Amino acid sequence: MKRAKRHPVPKPRNPVARSPVLGKGGPHGKSTAAKRREAAIALAKLRRDPDLGG
Repeated sequence: MKRAKRHPVPKPRNPVARSPVLGKGGPHGKSTAAKRREAAIALAKLRRDPDLGG
């Protein structure tokens, strides 16, 4: 039976790239245009059938 491969220890992430001061890191999210479009679609659905609006 073969042995498991030994993987090297991963390099630590660059702390400058992750700095919250720079505001460049963090999770990806929806763009402003995508949020605006989603709101417009929700409004259109509400206009079509106000009873299902919630």
